[in-house]
This record gives sequence, structure tokens and C-alpha cells, in this order.
Amino acid sequence: MNILIIHPSFAGQFLYLASYLGQNKENRVVFLAKTNSMGVQLAGVQLALYKAPRAVDKEHAHHYLITTEEAILEGQQTVRALDGLRRQGFMPDVIIGHSGWGSLMYCKDVYPEVPVLGYFEWYYLSEHSDSYWWPDEKPEIDAKLAIRTKNMHHLLSRETCDLRMTPTEWQRSRFPAIWQPHIRVQHDGTDTAFCCPPAGERPGLDLEYMAICGKEKGQKQKLHLPRGTEIVTYVSRGFEAMRGFPQFMDAVRILLKARPKLHVVCVGSDRVCYGSELKGTTFLAQEEEKGYDHKRVHFVGSLNRGNYKKVMQASSCHVYLTRPFILSWSMLEAMSFGLPLVASKTPPCEEYVVDGENGLLAEFRSPHHIARRVEELLDDRALAERLGKAARETVLERCELTRCVHREEDMIYSLVK
Repeated sequence: MNILIIHPSFAGQFLYLASYLGQNKENRVVFLAKTNSMGVQLAGVQLALYKAPRAVDKEHAHHYLITTEEAILEGQQTVRALDGLRRQGFMPDVIIGHSGWGSLMYCKDVYPEVPVLGYFEWYYLSEHSDSYWWPDEKPEIDAKLAIRTKNMHHLLSRETCDLRMTPTEWQRSRFPAIWQPHIRVQHDGTDTAFCCPPAGERPGLDLEYMAICGKEKGQKQKLHLPRGTEIVTYVSRGFEAMRGFPQFMDAVRILLKARPKLHVVCVGSDRVCYGSELKGTTFLAQEEEKGYDHKRVHFVGSLNRGNYKKVMQASSCHVYLTRPFILSWSMLEAMSFGLPLVASKTPPCEEYVVDGENGLLAEFRSPHHIARRVEELLDDRALAERLGKAARETVLERCELTRCVHREEDMIYSLVK
């Protein structure tokens, strides 16, 4: 079977699926992308890169239409790449792609007879969603109109797709009611074999990393935390408001005062991946200005998978916070590692975490409550162990990797004649 996968950033949410499909010698898998952000190759997967589109002239574009114009330009570049593949004689039996950037909008204009499986990750809403969730958050009319208009490329992509999927029930629930029966909930999968508890006792942590803040910024550092050290972990692609970074750091300050031997390890980058950036500064720089104990709070940057595993297996307690937005892989991976988890009491987390059964839920906007719930797990290690085991069982049951990619494969075959 000839399979074409489209995502601007290789390999995105299709990392596991592309790898699985590429291992089958019956398949020829071509992955069309703008960048290889992973910097790796996948066995059996041919990577075809297309030229990045020109930037939108934001100064002269109507601000409602910036996202739409970006999607159109992305779609045009994708079409040029698809036309190149067609001219080379590549005829896919199925196309799999992400709707988020406009890559799927025009693929039927090149391959009109080829079925398309679309990955629909998020639909923007001006109320009861990521930007305006709590009762005191009220959008101005201009913001409401701008947010509504951001969905225009999703509408075009929806018509392109023969079958649509999204990873969680929460994400499906944000799409218009008339769409929801036509979107299947199918998670990308969690690598539970890799994300596993340590054999035996929780180890200490020995880690080399590049400092991303403080006086040591840009310098190699060595972190040694012996076995038995209380370690709280936090993981996010970017340190940002969407993932509750300011609230987490305020909770950390409370914890550091209460627990003089506690250490905190934060994995991620000093950037914003989701939501608005700050003008002239970053969220991490703001926390630097507020101050914290640099000897006990360690920002270790983005890690390779091996070092990431070291950090997670050494953790005493993991904190994951998010506004009502897309659920990160990192929360489910933390659960797969068997970590006692404190998660925000927001719908993405509540879909997987039942308070007191497989984790603890904390009020997103209350650093006091986040810190208090962490202390519950640090003080009661029997509770922590019980919740950690239950967390791993949840992931094994609901989103174990092999089962997920098999279900995705079945969806693909359901489209192919």
C-alpha cells in the first residue's frame, strides 16, 4: 500500500504511526513535511521536504485573517509538493494528515480519488475553552470574532477528509455539535514499554545538561541527586501560561519553604508554544526576577529521550497543569512511568485522572492548592505508590501504543478499496 502522511513538522503526532507503518514491507510510506524538527530518520519512511511558504504581511493583513492566510500559503506549498510527487509517479492509496496548518485543504485537488484520514486536533472557541474558561474571563467582541475566524481552514479541511479523528473526548467536544458524530476519538498512543517504572527502588538522578537560565546559562552542568531525594518534576515543551508555569513556580516557592530538602527538576524550553507571548520578556525570565533557590530548582532544558527517562524514573511526584486545551503526551507518559501525579482540575486532565484513584487534582489557578496536593503525595508514600500504580494501569488500558496504532491501521484500511 502507498501511504502519504502530511504534517508540516516531521513527524508530529504521526511519529508512532509512521514508524509502525514503515516497518511493514507491504507499505511504501512517504512523509511530506516542511521541516525535520526531530532531526532523525524513521526506518521505512521516505521524508520529502517542501519549501516553507512566505511570511504573511501582518501589518497589512486584517488581523482576523492572519491564521487563514497562513493556512492558505501552507496549503499552496503542500499542493506544489504533492504535484511534484504525482509527476514522479507516486500515487498514494491513502493520505493521512493534520488539519491544523492548512496542509490538507487542497490535497483532493491533486489526488481527487484518494481517501483522506484527517487528524483534527483543536477547534477554537471564544468561550468555555482555552482562552476564556473561568467565569471572570470575558472576551471583547473583537476577540470573539477573531477567534471564530481562526477556524476557517478547519472548515475547508473537514470537507477534504473522508474520515476524521481526534485524540481525546474533550478535544472532540470543542468541535461544533454537528461535526462531533463524524469525528472518531483515537489517541496517538503512549510508549508504555519505554515509559515504565524503574526496576526496584526509585533511583537517584545523575544528569548532564545545558543551563538555560541564571548565571550558568549556556554552560554545561552536572546534577547529582542521590537516591531518596525528594524530587518534584515538571515537563512542558515551553514554559508558558497555557501549561500553568507561573502557578507552578508560585507553588514551588511554597514547597521550598516547607521542605528544605526538596529539589525541583523542570524539563522544557524558555519559549511559548501555545498561547500569547510576553512583550520584551519570557515567563521564565519573569520567574528569575521573582527569585527562587537556584540550588534546588533545576531548569535542564529539552532532553533526549534517555535523559528524559532518567528524570522521570527518579521523580517522587510529577505536576502537570493545563488550561482547558490539548492534552500533552507528557501527562500520560508520567502516568505510564507510574508516577504519583498532581494534575490541574481542568477537563483535559479529568478525562484521564480521577481524584484519589489514579492521581490528585488541584485548582489550576491556586498555587496554594497545587503545593498542598504535592505535599500529600510526598508525605504519604503509600498513597503515592497506590496512585502511581493505578495511573500506569489507566494508560495501559486506554492508550497503550500497540493497540492505538493497530486501531489507526484499521481506520486506514477501512478507507482503502
